[in-house]
Amino acid sequence: MPKIALVGAGSVVFARRFLQDVVGTLSLADSEIALMDVSDDRLDLIGAYARRLVSDMGTSATVDTTTDRLRALEGADYVITTIRVGDDLAIDQGIPLEYGLDQSVADTIGPGGVFKALRTVPALLDICEDMERACPDALLLQYTNPMAMACWAIAEATDIQAVGLCHSVQHTTAQLAEYIGAPQESVSAWVAGINHMAWFLRFERDGEDAYPELWDALENDETFALDPVRFEVMRHFGFFVSESTRHMSEYVPYFRTKAERMERFGLNAISTDLSRLETRNDAYFAAMRDEVTGQTPLSAEPSDEYASTIMNSIETGEPATINGNVPNFGLISSLAEGACVEVPCLVDDLGLHPMAVGELPPHLAALCRSNMAVQELAVRAVLEGSRDAARHAVMLDPLTSATLSLDEIDSMFDEMWAAHGDQLSLYS
Repeated sequence: MPKIALVGAGSVVFARRFLQDVVGTLSLADSEIALMDVSDDRLDLIGAYARRLVSDMGTSATVDTTTDRLRALEGADYVITTIRVGDDLAIDQGIPLEYGLDQSVADTIGPGGVFKALRTVPALLDICEDMERACPDALLLQYTNPMAMACWAIAEATDIQAVGLCHSVQHTTAQLAEYIGAPQESVSAWVAGINHMAWFLRFERDGEDAYPELWDALENDETFALDPVRFEVMRHFGFFVSESTRHMSEYVPYFRTKAERMERFGLNAISTDLSRLETRNDAYFAAMRDEVTGQTPLSAEPSDEYASTIMNSIETGEPATINGNVPNFGLISSLAEGACVEVPCLVDDLGLHPMAVGELPPHLAALCRSNMAVQELAVRAVLEGSRDAARHAVMLDPLTSATLSLDEIDSMFDEMWAAHGDQLSLYS
């Protein structure tokens, strides 16, 4: 049976889904599961949940909990990363908001995404360094944001085989089925681009082009109101994009620069209660404690995350197709070689096989490149320890540059840098 190491097991929402997927998948149900986190409290809770789930499901999986990363990684076949490093919404969203820059999520692009990369990517590279010692042949299933920046840096700086995984493509495919009133199993899609800006180049229902039905849905006011930013992008650029209305609005300069425009597209300004992340996490932990101590047996409800699908295909040889974030070596010819792109990938017992897409329509490639410029400079900042590269990454962000002057960006950047204190001691 394989050994599966989850680094960042204290990410309760993901860990819960992931454990259910593993225990509920026949080829993985008896795995050796190593749960690692830096927090003893989180680890105790997720370990108790995992052991209760294994027992209630009647499998023979083993569960080990540890704060020792090398112990968790030793001999692993698969490593899953879902970590947070110093995230603070008061800095990542709060300081830009004081300058008039309203980011919706601030963890994959924009000032928030760049500073998250500065904090997080070095930790991921440390994990890869440990993998090179403890499990050099393991496959890294990388879930940590900022996805594209992290996977780009990992590919450049390490020899670890890795794929970045997200759920935006599968979630959007299900939503599109709803928008056209089709059963989910009847639709299929060919999607490529970059993480959170991957394009539905083909969308079919029972083997026939379903875009005409999607255009009809766009003209329906009630349906349009469910996803106004993405439908508006489709209206002007001709294709549907993989990330949600709320998130997509911060990747481009068209939606979040004026209050009346935000209102038109249903984009509420971010809450000034920047403690909401901590509040939400507290609620998740409380719910898991209730599950662990309750009388109702735990069950393994399958999720649509790709990790268990990938591991099952490698273990059994049953082929599957997923969308993964991988280095662009001959995959999308109109995007930079070596950059991180999101493309369909075949998985079987020989591993992961990214599929060549060819050229994107030029206007879609241009939209991707606007974000890739930020990603590239953020990666340079991390790998070269360069504060200047980080500053330029923020200056090139599409929403930031549409909202603030260069002097304002300079001042905001310096304030965010100072607020991080010793967290950015690697950079000069």
